[in-house]
Amino acid sequence: MTERDARKELIRRANELNPTVHVGKDGLDQGVYDEINNQLKKNRLIKIRVLSNSEDGAKGTAETIAETTGAVVVDVRGGVIILTDKRTWSSLSQKKF
Repeated sequence: MTERDARKELIRRANELNPTVHVGKDGLDQGVYDEINNQLKKNRLIKIRVLSNSEDGAKGTAETIAETTGAVVVDVRGGVIILTDKRTWSSLSQKKF
């Protein structure tokens, strides 16, 4: 499976999810990073809602979260970020059919 196919599959799976982490106007702090890590360990695929008046916007926030937590950004649309852990990403992108 190519990375493009893995991305499509994860977006399809995330379509049914509701955002479990919300980033407000105050931006990111250590508590938000800890919650994202806990959610990724538990669910392996999460959605994050970023308010439109946050500091960096959704794309900047996604890059910052990925660098800090070691997660993989699957998709950013509007104010919603889809994240997965590296283990899920590597297993899907290396799967052969």
